[in-house]
Amino acid sequence: MAILTASSCISPTLAAGTSVGGMTNGRDSGLSTGSFDLASPADDRRVRDLADVLMAPGSSVESLRNVAADPTEPLDLRLAVMLARSRTDVRRLDWSGRVAIVFAMWGEQRRMRPRDKDNPTGEDALHTKLDQLSWLFSDSAVDWHVYAVDDGDPEDSAATAQERANEHEQGGRVHVLRLADALPASSGPLVGLSHVDESRKGGAIVYGASVALADGCDAVVMTDADNSVNLAQVGLLLRQFRDGADVVVGDRKHPEAVLVKAEARWGPGIVVLRHMQRMVGRALFGQGLRDTQAAFKLYTAAALGDILAAPSTYGFAFDSDWLYASIANGRTIERVPFAFIDSFEESASITQGPMTTWESLLRGLVAAARARGVDHDAEMAAVVDDYANAAELDVVVQNLPDELEHASDADLGSRDLMTPQQLRSWLDQLRHSGS
Repeated sequence: MAILTASSCISPTLAAGTSVGGMTNGRDSGLSTGSFDLASPADDRRVRDLADVLMAPGSSVESLRNVAADPTEPLDLRLAVMLARSRTDVRRLDWSGRVAIVFAMWGEQRRMRPRDKDNPTGEDALHTKLDQLSWLFSDSAVDWHVYAVDDGDPEDSAATAQERANEHEQGGRVHVLRLADALPASSGPLVGLSHVDESRKGGAIVYGASVALADGCDAVVMTDADNSVNLAQVGLLLRQFRDGADVVVGDRKHPEAVLVKAEARWGPGIVVLRHMQRMVGRALFGQGLRDTQAAFKLYTAAALGDILAAPSTYGFAFDSDWLYASIANGRTIERVPFAFIDSFEESASITQGPMTTWESLLRGLVAAARARGVDHDAEMAAVVDDYANAAELDVVVQNLPDELEHASDADLGSRDLMTPQQLRSWLDQLRHSGS
């Protein structure tokens, strides 16, 4: 059960019966309960209702930015502030363009169906996305569509997605695709992918984005199949897009972000992998792009044209590859804070094996850095070549070198903490000790 409860403490400025900038906080009507269950359609509706209250005439949603960033505030209220800001941005757009929301599917049958006693991990994910987008874009001229792409799922996520789409009033906006149907390709962005089993999410996203572009979409938003990202926040991305950004990256590490993440599922050595990742990916992290894997990004059609001309990876590192390409082509990249509430029970990093995911991520990051010709730590890239396999990473993640024991997240990737040679020596000791 994915029930997440925040502190019931609220700031004096938002106490029941008071207002900020002319808006009440919604607690008067009992809308804010302090908790939020991402698998509950009722909670999802309640948070949208709370956002509507925050957007009452005469209100100033921007004045509540500090509320969303305050972890002592109720979680549902913080999420509602993000939604209210997003919908306010959409109302101000005065834009009639076409937006695609693309996500990959692998093992998503249960999360796409409602939760019940026979389906305890259900999230009703597709219907929830459609409800969120319908609310966000109501009374706007934005033409939105969803592209759900099966990444070779042996259980056929595509069939479940189509079934669920057919049962929703907005189902006509859903385009269900199977990556396997596009392979092998003799030309285009999938030419480097010979079989669907070689894809690790990236191939499905590449395919979905390419179809969206062919359909005339002006902007493409990447997300995940679960409910971790409330898509009623897409307006936060569109605002930056309309202000001229070519790429807009959702940043969970931003001071104003709302982040509820189950970090405990990793061992202490996860910082070793992040140290490797950031040292190789210094062209990204050096620009402040610390949250490269967040499943909430927008790319313009022009930026995607550059990227899809020659993808360097079809694995989990596609995010980094796309950002590398955007940097290499001089694209304008902006970051925005957003709300992310982890849905981890059937995450691919769990069902497919977390270190299988990290192997694909690290090796893909190296391949992308080399293919795009961007600045990276070549010595650490060689360490990845030699040690980044799932079996060894399973051991690494349970151990921690002294050099990184007290490392802050902001300092990971610095040679001052641990050089590639020092890490290589530690990995050799770990390999030979059989730990």
